Amino acid sequence: MRKRDYYEVLGVSRGADESELKTAYRRLALQYHPDRNPDDPEAEEKFKEASEAYAVLSDPEKRSRYDHFGFEGVGAGGPGGFPGTDFGNFGDIFSDLFGDLFGGRMGARRRGRGQRGADLRYNYEIELSDALEGTEASLRIPKMMRCGPCEGSGAREGTSPQRCERCGGSGQAIFQQGLFRISRPCEACSGEGWVIRDPCPSCRGSGRTEGQKTIKVGIPRGAEDGLRLRVPGEGEAGIAGGPAGDLYVVISIRPHPLFARDGSELLCEVPISFAQAALGAEIDVPTLEGKRKLRVPEGTQSGKIFRLRGMGLPTLRSSGRGDQLVRIFVEVPTKLTGRQRELLEQFAEESDTEVSPVTRGFLEKLKELFDSSG
Repeated sequence: MRKRDYYEVLGVSRGADESELKTAYRRLALQYHPDRNPDDPEAEEKFKEASEAYAVLSDPEKRSRYDHFGFEGVGAGGPGGFPGTDFGNFGDIFSDLFGDLFGGRMGARRRGRGQRGADLRYNYEIELSDALEGTEASLRIPKMMRCGPCEGSGAREGTSPQRCERCGGSGQAIFQQGLFRISRPCEACSGEGWVIRDPCPSCRGSGRTEGQKTIKVGIPRGAEDGLRLRVPGEGEAGIAGGPAGDLYVVISIRPHPLFARDGSELLCEVPISFAQAALGAEIDVPTLEGKRKLRVPEGTQSGKIFRLRGMGLPTLRSSGRGDQLVRIFVEVPTKLTGRQRELLEQFAEESDTEVSPVTRGFLEKLKELFDSSG
């Protein structure tokens, strides 16, 4: 059988980069791997041919020698073998390319008996005031817990798991495929290396039972929407004695009827009367810590914002604290007594002789607009 050019074998050009080589080899290996083509000598030969080509071309030094001197440069003399090619690390290359594809990690160590438990997520809603001082939450978490009678081993009380006789506790069965030694999880112990002869009746050999646990979680000052708090080891119990997962508490903040939040700043809107806006007044303003006095100067316009320094929320993981912004809006009365109407009409008559600066500016702009358009 004629020995084919390595680039021809993989179906790539001589300028192919590492990614193209991997893609080409993966395609051929998937097609001709002995696991997928049992008792097919032709497929096995093509698999070896592709593996030989990839082993050389994926190594920059070997590829350079091959490009300059051909098969002689890499010691691959004749059909059916390539004595000059070093396959010491080729199993690692193959493992990186295919992982668990052919039934288990190739050449990998067994994973061990215990498996880590799953992480859990718990959504917890707090009040805005809780973000001011911080609080402690008492959470009742349903989860898989470590079985008490067998202490998580899965074996009946008084017994223990036994080393698998078929794999000797390695958890792996080794198969020879031509030039390659391929390891697969042992079928007898499912890759664990241990076998439970007498399962625990409480957990049926899993080492876990359903349950609930009350957990105290501290909510820090300045907590924000979406904050994730990790509680190590409070997720689900591990399988067969493995370590527990973690609990993640995700914080959300209930909308407040008076305050809107922007980071560490708070915003609230406070209504005042026309008279208070015109004459000035001292008003009560709500904060998360009670009422505060605010002096509104005369002539305050609707939409004016005042700042109460240090009356916002703490900054998460620092000692700083934001401000509270107070937006004023002037409330227009919808019902007037006869006397109120009389006074307002009198005010309107007197205002005709002295238009306010804001109104004057608006009227002047309006006049300029119509004069220019005419």
